[in-house]
This record gives sequence, structure tokens and C-alpha cells, in this order.
Amino acid sequence: MSRSVLSAALGLALAAGLAALPGTAVAAPAAQAASGYTASASAGSAYAGSAAEAADNQAFFQAVMASAKAKQAADPSLATVVVTYDASSAPSFRTQISQAAQIWNGSVGNVQLRAGSAADFRYYEGNDPRGSYASTDGHGRGYVFLDYQQNRQYNSLRVTAHETGHVLGLPDHYSGPCSELMSGGGPGTSCTNPYPNGAERSRVNSLWARG
Repeated sequence: MSRSVLSAALGLALAAGLAALPGTAVAAPAAQAASGYTASASAGSAYAGSAAEAADNQAFFQAVMASAKAKQAADPSLATVVVTYDASSAPSFRTQISQAAQIWNGSVGNVQLRAGSAADFRYYEGNDPRGSYASTDGHGRGYVFLDYQQNRQYNSLRVTAHETGHVLGLPDHYSGPCSELMSGGGPGTSCTNPYPNGAERSRVNSLWARG
């Protein structure tokens, strides 16, 4: 649950000992922006996020939207934007990823998540002292990383749904209540709510309606 950090490339983070991705995740795109599930719950102190992390969230969302909207433009008959994800590199979390997609698909109407090979973003798993995070290189590629230890400490479905919320355009809000999905680990390990609240659902629908 350490503070999210920026890195010019995932390779640099690996060299610095900041990340230890499993073999399936080594091929993940180089990342210059990352935003974690929570920043300091393990340290017992509050953390409100930063402007840099907010910009990172926005960059990831814009990259995913650009990819998904390009495919929609190729098929104008599609009334709803479909965001495709690949969970093949996070086999331990396949159930949570599928359930998180179902939660979001049942919560919003202007964008839907679907598993597929022509992915707009991917999930990876492994060990990382930063915990779980959403990351992008700012050039149309991105992924969600799910950390083993954090997903044992916190409710795994909530962690996965929260990180997926970044994909759909929502920022972190660690000071929020448990009923707010994007409060992440702020409310503590006892919070198990994996559902976005009304304001979060409305925000996602608004973002994807405008495109």
C-alpha cells in the first residue's frame, strides 16, 4: 500500500527493485504513470492522493477511451461503447475480474466491459510493494496490475472493481466512505463494498456519453 510512484519505464522500475512482475507480466507495456488502490493504509495514516496521480488516472482513461472509440467508429451501429479487456495474464484473479466487469456492466449503460483478444487494456498479477494499480504509457496502451499481498489483505473484488473504475475514468478519493468504490483502501480492510455509488455511476455514464 505504499505511495504510488511514477516511472519512465517499467524496465527502470524493475532495475530499481520497485516492481517484481511475474513472467506473464514481463511483457506489459512500459509505464510512465501509475495509480494505486491505496497509498498508506498499511502505515495507518490518511492519504488524499496527488495532482500527479489524478493526471495519471486521466491519461489511462483517455488511452482506453481512444482505443475503444476507434473501434466503435469502425462500426457506427454500436450504440454503446465496448471496452475490451484481456485477463489471460492474471489467471489467479480471473473470477474477480469477471465479477468486476459484471458489476460495472450492471451499473452503467454508456460503456460495457467485454473479455476479448483485441484488448483495449490488460490485467496482470504479481508482487509489487506499491500494491495494485492502473498504469499507462500515455500512448494508447495500459494495464491493471493486481498485487498478491494486497488482495489478501483487502477484499479482492473491491480492489479489482476499484482499479477497473480508473479504466472507466474515475479518480481516487481515499477520504471517501466505504460506500464509495473509489475510496479504495481508505476506509480500511473491513470495507468489502465492490459497487460504485450513484455519483460514480453517473460520472462514468456522463464521461462515456460524451466520448
